[in-house]
Amino acid sequence: MSLTRRDFARNSAITGAGVALAGSVGALGTAPNALAATETATADDHDGESADRPGGVGYGPLLPDPDGLLALPAGFSYEVITYSGRTKLESGEFTPSNHDGTAAFEGPRGATLLVNNHEIGGPRTRVPYPVPLTEGLVYDPAAGGGCTVVEVRRGKVAEWVGIAGTATNCAGGSTPWGTWLTCEETEDKAGSNGMTKDHGYVFEVDPEDHRANRDPKPIKALGRYAHEAVVIDPKNGHAYLTEDASNPNGLLFRWTPPTNFRHGNGKLRTLAADAGRLQAFKCFDSGGQYVDDLSRATKIGTVYGVDWIDVPDRDAKTVSVRKQFTAGQITRCRKLEGMWWGDGGAYIVSSYAGSESPGQAHDGQVWFYDPKRRTLTLKVLIGVNPDPSQDGHYDGPDNITVSPYGGLIIAEDGDGIQHLFGATDRGRTYPIARNELNLGSADDPDYSEFTGVTFSPDGKTLYANIQTPGIMLAITGPWKRQRP
Repeated sequence: MSLTRRDFARNSAITGAGVALAGSVGALGTAPNALAATETATADDHDGESADRPGGVGYGPLLPDPDGLLALPAGFSYEVITYSGRTKLESGEFTPSNHDGTAAFEGPRGATLLVNNHEIGGPRTRVPYPVPLTEGLVYDPAAGGGCTVVEVRRGKVAEWVGIAGTATNCAGGSTPWGTWLTCEETEDKAGSNGMTKDHGYVFEVDPEDHRANRDPKPIKALGRYAHEAVVIDPKNGHAYLTEDASNPNGLLFRWTPPTNFRHGNGKLRTLAADAGRLQAFKCFDSGGQYVDDLSRATKIGTVYGVDWIDVPDRDAKTVSVRKQFTAGQITRCRKLEGMWWGDGGAYIVSSYAGSESPGQAHDGQVWFYDPKRRTLTLKVLIGVNPDPSQDGHYDGPDNITVSPYGGLIIAEDGDGIQHLFGATDRGRTYPIARNELNLGSADDPDYSEFTGVTFSPDGKTLYANIQTPGIMLAITGPWKRQRP
């Protein structure tokens, strides 16, 4: 059923005020100054308090790391959990490279279990440290990607393979029943790019039950395209999925489970390839006018109504899913990236808008989709970074998580310097960490993106990855609730 103009006008009046729940992101980004707003130790916020004074936003300036890895605020520290080519799996192979999306789960006897994607594409023979082909856990033996499971308990670390033989495992999402959905960001088919099976699917990985991961099967009902992230609505079972693609720009999808289907461990892999309904989003403004691309939004608090349009061929047998729609049928967006479920809806990242986007250029958006009202609200808008080589600005948000201390924590995947940064309920941004591992030279520095940002179940540790060469870090310190 389409959302009527009257329904949208009523819903947008409510949603535009922000969704405020205790302990959550709430009305993130509704402040007019949220556009590229940055808190530093010398920049006063709108209440006259700076980040280094009690009650201010953030944790103060970042201090250089003498070891040249991670700059953090005073009082914070980090530990290296895994390091590609240095640490080893329980089976003896080196930790795979290209760390990406990660989720943390409560494990047995006080352990934290982390499922870590490895975004390795193409033939595994070209990669120094692919995910090992562990017997019984391999989908396509030609592919080098997959997931590892990392167990952290009382300072000890163990790592093993969760799934192997998948390709370009980028982001994904945790499920309400305690598993990880890993997403392939590729459309490679059998016979192309060295692959022996079709790729571009979602797979389920159980962090605790090794047997549940045997004989990997793609969840074809969720479609085959350049997947980025996925979240599950715990109330009605819908899955929301982002696509990171261009020419044309990618889509936001919703999958509705079939009647009487009940979610649970391993249930998704039992579904038929055409089970449920896979649909792409179509947005319109308060005047009922169709919106072709999310880059058209230029103001924090912009609210769009959302309709959902059936995907003709979700397995993309001959034509990529995003190319199956004609102009006017759906809404597009450049680089739809990370997602996180919170406040009864999905926080959705658009990394940036490039020249192929028809609207205003920007260096990042965060949207909130409210499934009850079927509205999409712009919460954070980051202006074009004037000089990515200089500290103090952000661009290219990617993986995100909702912080137990209020607001969002965002991993930067832009140009130049790379950060982890926070965004408060009022849209203020502040630094948490800076990657100081220079993979280039002094004259031409190169810093890898941050990925896989997620808090431990107890909220005391922030885990994050440096994608290249592949380093998982545990950050601890005097976390505090950010002022709303």
